[in-house]
Amino acid sequence: MDDTLKDLGAALQAAFPNAVEGSSLALGELSVTVRAEGLIAVLTHLRDDPNCLFKCLMDVCGVDRPSRARRFDVVYNLLSLKHNLRIRLKLETAEDTPVPSAVGVFSSAGWFEREAWDMYGILFAGHPDLRRILTDYGFEGHPLRKDFPMTGHVEVRYDDAQKRVVQEPVKLTQEYRRFDFLSPWEGARHALPGDEKAGAAAAPGGQGKPS
Repeated sequence: MDDTLKDLGAALQAAFPNAVEGSSLALGELSVTVRAEGLIAVLTHLRDDPNCLFKCLMDVCGVDRPSRARRFDVVYNLLSLKHNLRIRLKLETAEDTPVPSAVGVFSSAGWFEREAWDMYGILFAGHPDLRRILTDYGFEGHPLRKDFPMTGHVEVRYDDAQKRVVQEPVKLTQEYRRFDFLSPWEGARHALPGDEKAGAAAAPGGQGKPS
């Protein structure tokens, strides 16, 4: 199986030298890095070539790496039922740089790309209906970005007086708590529970530690 996947990766690089940047094999899975401008050609080849026949697009997802100039990875997972093989395509894109939509090659990409847009804000050029799919239409931001606040921006509740669901800005009932993750025995600047017993035992007349 590993040899078959290695041969597949090498064949893709030979067939698309300007689109495929490299491939790697780990834990029995083949990952191929492609350029956005060559994505559709590679996907079409993987779907139609008799040695590939990756007819099933299982998933399109995003990865946020905000420290990079091209902060997003877009990942395509494909399955070949004919050859019992899986392959993963990956590409990098910037926040304001659209990726070609794969809907023309795999119709299932429609909802997957909408989810990637909703969660990460990844743009897909040529998508027939790129709008939110998991969050509400008035939602602010993209919740799977690493710089998105954990509390969100609004909270949703049912208002019994208005008899409808309303959205309100998030209001915290208390400030964020600050946790000291050092060991209490190393970093605490206050008396720990039980220290008063040690102090009493060390005082004159105290029982002290048995020898």
